[in-house]
Amino acid sequence: YSLAQRVPISAFLCFTKNLILILDNEQRIVQVNDQCLKHLRQSKDDLIGRTIREAALPVVSTPEALAVIEGLEREQVVADIRYAREDGEFFYQMQAIPTTFEDGEKGCTLVLEDITERKRYVRNMEFLARTAMELVDLPAEADIYQYVADRVSELVPGTLIHVLSYDESSRQFFMRAIRDRAAHNALVQIIGRDPVGMAFPLDFITSHPLGGDPASLLHGGILKSFFRPRNGETVIPLYDICFGQIPEELCEKILRALNLEKGYFLFLVWGEHLYGNLGIYLPLERELENRRVFESFVRQASIAIARRQTEERLRRSEARFRDLVDFAPIAAAVIESDGRYTYINRAFADLFGYTLADLSNGKDWFRLAFPDPVRRREAIAAWKTDRELAGPGRPRPRTFSVRCKGGEEKVIRFSPVELSDGTEYVTYEDVTEERRVYGMLVGEIAGLRKK
Repeated sequence: YSLAQRVPISAFLCFTKNLILILDNEQRIVQVNDQCLKHLRQSKDDLIGRTIREAALPVVSTPEALAVIEGLEREQVVADIRYAREDGEFFYQMQAIPTTFEDGEKGCTLVLEDITERKRYVRNMEFLARTAMELVDLPAEADIYQYVADRVSELVPGTLIHVLSYDESSRQFFMRAIRDRAAHNALVQIIGRDPVGMAFPLDFITSHPLGGDPASLLHGGILKSFFRPRNGETVIPLYDICFGQIPEELCEKILRALNLEKGYFLFLVWGEHLYGNLGIYLPLERELENRRVFESFVRQASIAIARRQTEERLRRSEARFRDLVDFAPIAAAVIESDGRYTYINRAFADLFGYTLADLSNGKDWFRLAFPDPVRRREAIAAWKTDRELAGPGRPRPRTFSVRCKGGEEKVIRFSPVELSDGTEYVTYEDVTEERRVYGMLVGEIAGLRKK
C-alpha cells in the first residue's frame, strides 16, 4: 500500500478541450472550465453558486440533459444531446459522472464533448447515400428540379432556395422550382406573376460569373455573393442575378420583403455540359456549412439530369423511328435475335392480316405463312442459308408465296437485313400482280415462239 495523492480537479480543467461543469448535491454550479464559459457565452461570476436550472444554460439546461443529471445514481451515464440555436444545430456527448468532494459531499461532474462534426459527417454520408439511390429510382414523371430543391432544404431548412434548368440551344435558364412557400407567395405578389417558368437569357449580362460563356461556369465551384456592397466582398446585384428580367425597383422590393443579404450559387454540371443552377439565400450571420456535401449532391443531381435528358432524347428518337416505320407504305417487321417479333407496322397488318399477337415468335410466323410442311421447311432452310452467307448489314432479298390470314395466297418479296446486335429488320413487298403480269408475258412469248 502507499499513500494516495489526490490531484485537485481544478488543476486539469484548463487542459482539456471538453466542456466541464461540477455540480454539488443540489445541482449548484461549483466549478466550470474556461472552454465551457467561452462556448456557452457565459461568465464565471454569472454561474458559480446558481443551480443548473437557474442558470438556464444552453445544452446542459435542456430537458434532455436535466433528465440525465436528475436520474444519476452511482454509475456514470453517457448521453447524446442536441442543441439548436440561430446559427445552426450542435451535438454533444455528455458524461454525467458521480463525484465525491473532499468533505464527503456528493455531486456530479458533467463532461461535454462537442461531436457536432462527427454527427454532421455521419448525417451527410447518410444523406448522400439516400439521395444517390433516390435519384436512380426517381420515376420519369417526377419533377427532378423540385426534388433537388426539397433535398437541399433538408440541409439548410427555413431558407429560400431556387433551382433553374438550362437549355443549350436557346442559351437560357428557366426557373423550375422555388422552395419556401412564403417566399414564393411574396415573389408572386411583387413580380405580378409566378416566377416558376420564367426565362433568364444567359447573354443579358457578361460582366460577372453568371453571364457570358457557359464554359466559364463548368468548373467554378460555389459562388458566394452579397447583393449590396460589403467590405470588399463579391457583389452581384439581384437585378443581374435575374439577368435583367425583373425590373430593378422590384428587385429592391424583393430584397427588403424577404430580407435577402447574400446568396450561394452552384451550377448543375456534368462532363462539359451545363444543366442548371441552384441558389441558396442566407442571412448575413449564417454561413453555408459542409460545402462538399452540397457539391457532391449537386454532382449527383447533374448526373441524374444528364441521364434523364439522354433517355428523353432516346425516347424521342425511338418514337420518330417508330413513326417513320409505322407510317411507311411498305410492310416491315423487327425480329429480335432470339426470333421474337417485337414490332410490325400498319402496312404489315394490312398486307397479311396478322397482328403482333399472332406472331409471338418466328415459328408461329412460318407456321401461319407456310401451312404446307414441305414449303415451310424449304423457306426456313433458305432463310438460314441466306443469313449465313450475307452476314450483318447486307440485304438478302428472296421471294416466297405466303398464305395470308384470310386464306389468300400472295407472292411476297422478303428483304431482311441483320443489324449489328443480331436484330433483323425485314421489309415485305407484294409482287403478286407483278408475277401475274410476268407470267402472262412469258406465256405470250412462248405462244409466239410456237407460231
